Amino acid sequence: MKLSRFKIFICFLLSIVLFSCNEKINYIGEFQETAVIYGILDHADSIHYVKINRAFIGPGNALEIAQIPDSNYFQQVDATISEYMDGNLFRTWELRDTILNNKDTNGVFFAPEQKVYYFKTLPTLNNPNFGTLQSSSNPQLSSLIPSATYKLNVVINGGEYTITSETGLVNGITTPASGQNFTFKFADDPAEYLGAYLTASNTGNSYVLNAQMDVEFNEFTATGSNVKSFNLPVGEYDVNPNASRTFSVLGKTFYEQIDANCTNDPAIIKRTFKGMWVTFTGGAEELYNYMVVNKPASSLAQSKPSYTNLKINNGGKVIGIFSSRQTVRFYKPFSVGPAQAYIRAIDKKSTRELCQGPINFGNLFCSDHPGDNVVNQEEDFACQ
Repeated sequence: MKLSRFKIFICFLLSIVLFSCNEKINYIGEFQETAVIYGILDHADSIHYVKINRAFIGPGNALEIAQIPDSNYFQQVDATISEYMDGNLFRTWELRDTILNNKDTNGVFFAPEQKVYYFKTLPTLNNPNFGTLQSSSNPQLSSLIPSATYKLNVVINGGEYTITSETGLVNGITTPASGQNFTFKFADDPAEYLGAYLTASNTGNSYVLNAQMDVEFNEFTATGSNVKSFNLPVGEYDVNPNASRTFSVLGKTFYEQIDANCTNDPAIIKRTFKGMWVTFTGGAEELYNYMVVNKPASSLAQSKPSYTNLKINNGGKVIGIFSSRQTVRFYKPFSVGPAQAYIRAIDKKSTRELCQGPINFGNLFCSDHPGDNVVNQEEDFACQ
C-alpha cells in the first residue's frame, strides 16, 4: 500500500468540495465550527509540535476566509501534555505557541506562516537506552520515556470546549544497517545491477514503516568543492509489531538518481561519493488507522468513515490525531580515513560502477576511499 512519506512535522490540508446547480450557495443552519488538532510525538525530537486550528461552515466566501489566519485560530488555547508512568503523573508540559514559516504556499489556506504549539525535551539520539538521558538542572528537559503514556488536554476559549487524547510512544525499531561493517552492494560486474537490501530487524511496536535515503556526493572545481544531496524514497509498508521487514533498493535506480542530480557545470573537474543518511520511521497503530481512513478513495463511492482518537465535550466537534512515531536515522560514510579502511558505505564493485559504469560515465566520479588507493594496488577508478 502506497502511503505518503512521514515528516519531523505533518502538514494537513482540509478541503470542502461543494456541488450545486446554482452559482449562489445558501448555507443552512447556524454557524458551526470544528476543532482540528494534529500532534505526533517522537522521542528522537527535541521540539514536539501540536497544531491546533479550527474549521467551520458559515456565511461568506470560504476561499476568502481560508486566507485569513485569525479565522482559522481560536481566541484562546490552553494546552498541556502530561506524562504518566504506571498510572501515576510524572511530568506535565504547558504548550507554548510560536509562528513557523514553513507552510506550503500552494494550498488554499493562508501561508507561509502558521501558528503551532510546542514543548521541549532532550532528544534520545537513537540511544538503545533512550529514556535515561537526563537533565539534572531541569527535569522537564529529560527525554521522553518509551514506556510512558502521554495525555493531551486542550481547553478552548476558557472552557467552552475541552479536548483530550492519549498515546504511547513507538519504540524498539532496530536495523543491522547502522553497524560499521554493513556495506551496500548496488552492482556486481559492470552494468550488472543488484537489489541492495535494507532490513529492519525489529519493527518495534509500529504498524507502518517507512524507509528512505539521503544520498550525498562532492563536486569539485578549481576553487573548491560543495556537497550535493538528494532524497531517495525506499518504500513504505504495513508491518506487524516486533517483526522484521526488508526493503529493496534497486541498484539501477540508485545510479540513475545520482546521474539525474549531477549538474552540467563545465567548471567541475571531479566528483566523489560522500555517504548517505538512512532513515526508518515507524508509526503507531492510531496513526496507521488515521492514514488508512484518510487515503484517497479508489472507487466512485466517495463516502468514507472518519477516524480520530480525540474526544471533545459540550457537544463540540473535533477531527485530527494525537499519536506517535519513532525515527531512527544514521549516517553511512563512504570513508572515515586510512585507519579504518574497511568501513565504506558502498562496496568496491559498487564504487567501480559509479565511476566507470554506463549510467554515470562522463560525470567524472573517482574514488578517494583508502581501500581503493592502496600502494601498488591502486584501482583504475581511484582519484589521481
